Order: sequence, then structure tokens, then C-alpha cells
Amino acid sequence: MTDEHDDELDYDGEQLDLDERISLRRVPGMSTQLADITEVEYRELQLERVVLVGVWTTGSEQDSDNAMAELKLLAETAGSDVLDGLVQRRSHPDPATFVGRGKVDEVREVVIATGADTVIVDGELEPAQLRNLEDRIGVKVIDRTSLILDIFAQHAKSVEGKAQVELAQLQYLRQRLRGWGGNLSRQAGGRAAGGAGIGGRGPGETKIETDRRRIRTRIAQLRKRLRDLDGVRDTKRAERRRNQIPSVAIVGYTNAGKSSLLNRLTGAGVLVEDALFATLDPTTRRAETADGRVYTLTDTVGFVRHLPHDLVEAFRSTLEESAEADLLVHVVDASDPDPAGQITAVRTVLNEIGAGHIAELIAFNKVDLVDEAALLPLRTLAPDALFVSARRGDGLDALRAAVEARLPRPAVEVRVLIPYARHELMDRIHKAGELLASEHTADGTRVHARVNEDLAGELAPFLEASAQAGGGTHG
Repeated sequence: MTDEHDDELDYDGEQLDLDERISLRRVPGMSTQLADITEVEYRELQLERVVLVGVWTTGSEQDSDNAMAELKLLAETAGSDVLDGLVQRRSHPDPATFVGRGKVDEVREVVIATGADTVIVDGELEPAQLRNLEDRIGVKVIDRTSLILDIFAQHAKSVEGKAQVELAQLQYLRQRLRGWGGNLSRQAGGRAAGGAGIGGRGPGETKIETDRRRIRTRIAQLRKRLRDLDGVRDTKRAERRRNQIPSVAIVGYTNAGKSSLLNRLTGAGVLVEDALFATLDPTTRRAETADGRVYTLTDTVGFVRHLPHDLVEAFRSTLEESAEADLLVHVVDASDPDPAGQITAVRTVLNEIGAGHIAELIAFNKVDLVDEAALLPLRTLAPDALFVSARRGDGLDALRAAVEARLPRPAVEVRVLIPYARHELMDRIHKAGELLASEHTADGTRVHARVNEDLAGELAPFLEASAQAGGGTHG
């Protein structure tokens, strides 16, 4: 049994990133209850003992339960201990307090009874709603967007990923700054302006204005840094386009098993963790078809329902790996209670980033966790889908074959006689073209193949007619 378990982990490679991630955890029971919440936005989120609150406006009761279950997973991924969850049925959120005023009192009673120090709301709160809820409940209130940003901040590792997360956080924070106890006229100038001095707009600048100005400056710096990093990414894309190497992007809902699938298909050794948004930085790996053609496989950041707009904007350059692909392998968690909702959420984001038109191959993952009866509705939902298990290896050969069949075929069909001295051309035909037939002759290798236009131009001197006339012997 131990050997089997070891074999299962081998395909994921050495998970050093995972070891690092789980080496430190937040200590439960360390209270962060707020006596003064007037500057809550200025502090880093420290989520611990939380109560979840949602508003059920549309859909069935099952949809509402699924939404709260997902919020619970998000909260736990951020390091929280979820104590209770409350849902209110109403036609639309209350403009002042999100939930109804009577429900706010009930939430406060639950917070006091459970000893919670944070309330997480399943929605994006307006600044006034956030302020009103905190004033009435007496503890920190976090909305869904802020929670997702906190998870991204914990998991970002690369320079680009950290810059993208910080940009999204600042764009979100800029609209939600608050003064000190409602006193928005506190002014500062010169040395008292926290070092602003000259250029700090003099003594008439309030602290909140200073903070907004600093945020705007930092946002501009981050955007410039991301543009510079985009140049590196664009160079790599241009290289792949120049060589006309087909690209496949693995997309899907967060925690659907995209990284595990990439590891299975390429041995990439990408971090794998049973947590939401474990992968933020895209990983591209080289793969080969059964007949030797080269293509790339890219693991992308996972999507989620109502992915914050600021996050989509900040991660646009990363997400565009999907928009540049020739084929999308859309991974869906077969064990999720709402796979149709996952598919819809992913397609919504794909449309937003301009990738909605790209060919899609749906792969239901984690079939080892469900029985055959549970798979029947999925077969109806997506009749052409494949069913795989990245953990157990089921269906991977069929997935590879389906991916290879959907890759774009080279456009130009050629019949050439390649001299043995030009073996590098044969190598390029194998890697970037589609070899249909070959025959070794005294003068060289007679080849029937499909290749891209650039390679066809290089092969022009060796076309079959030229070879018969004697032109094929030129090196």
C-alpha cells in the first residue's frame, strides 16, 4: 500500500514548493477581535475564527448551499477556522448593510456566541456597506473579493505574480480607504505629512488624500514593472509563433486538478496541493505527439465564480496565455456538486479575456472519486468530453490522442528529396511538421509531409521535380 502511494506521488515530481507552503500555518485561537475598527483597511488581513454570511437572490437552495460551501473552502484556504454560516433569502442585497437590518443583529449575536473575530460576506461590498456592517457587528468584515485577494497574496511566488496581486489589492483598496473615526479633515503638511514634504500638496492634504496619492503612485510603478515583464513573455510567445509550435492551455476551475494533469502528461513537477488557487504562475512545458511533433502545454491560474474584476485585469497578461493557445483543455472536477456551474464560470472569464472562440476539449477529472451513476449526468452535460483521473492515470492515453488530433495541422503539403547531408531538415520536419511517408534512396530521403510555410520555403530547393532534374543534390 505504501509503495502504491509513493508511485502516485512520483509523477508530481519533488514538491519542494508544497513543503515550504505547509511549513508554517497560522496559529488558531489567537484573537484579532477589534476594539477600534476605524482603520481596518490599513491592516493586513489576519483571518482566523470566522462566520460566513450570504444572500440568496436567485437559483435553487442547492445553488445557495454550493456557493456557501465554496466560500467555506476559500476561507479555509486563507487559514480560517469557519464557525458558522448564515444565509438570507431576499430579492436583492440591502444597499446599506448587504443583509437585512434584522439579519445584521442576528449575525452579531452569532459572532458573540461563537467568539468569532471576522465576518466574511459572500459578495463584493460597497464601502458604505462595509462600514455599516463593521459599526453594527463590532468585528472586522471581509468580502469575497478581499478574501480571494488575500489567498492570492499568500500563494504568489514569482516577481510577476507578486506584482499582479499587489496591483489588484491596491486597485481594490483605493476605493475603500477610510479616515480616522470619520474625521476626514485631519490635515498634515511638511514633516508631519509622514515624509511627504515638498510635493505633498502642502498643509491642506488630509491623511486619506496622502494615502490615495501614494496608492496611485504605487499602481503606476507596478503597471510599469508588469509591462516590462510582459516584454519577456511576449518574446517567448513570438519565438513559439515564429517556429509555429502549437500551444495547448490547460484551463479550468480552481482545484480541478490542472497542475496534476500537467504533471501526468509532461512530468513537470509543478506544485500540487488540495487547495484553491494553489497555482498562480503559469508553467509551460514541451510535449511531443506520438509521431514526434512538438507542442507546448501550459498550466494556468484557476478560475472561480465571480472572479474579482481587478484580479482579472491585473492577471490579464498571464491569462492571455489561454487567449494565445491553439487548443484549450478545459478541466472540470467530476466530483464537484455543481460541474455545470464550474464550466459556466470558466467560460465567462475566457470570454472576458478574448479566449471564448478557441477550440475547447472538456476533460472531467477526478473520476476515481465518483461512481458510474454520478458520471451519467456529466455525459449528458458534455457528450464529447473525456473522463480522466490525473491521480490514478485513467483515460490519459485517450486524452493525449484527443489533444494530438485537435492540434492544428501544418498548412503546406510537400514531396521532397532531402540529401543525407541535410539531416537537420529531417529533424525539423519531425518536430514541426507531420511526416506522412518517407523512403530512403541512393540520393537521399524521399519525404511526403505537411509543414508550415516557413519550412516549406526552406524545402523548396528539394521539391521532387527539382530533385529528378538534378537540383536535389544541392546542399
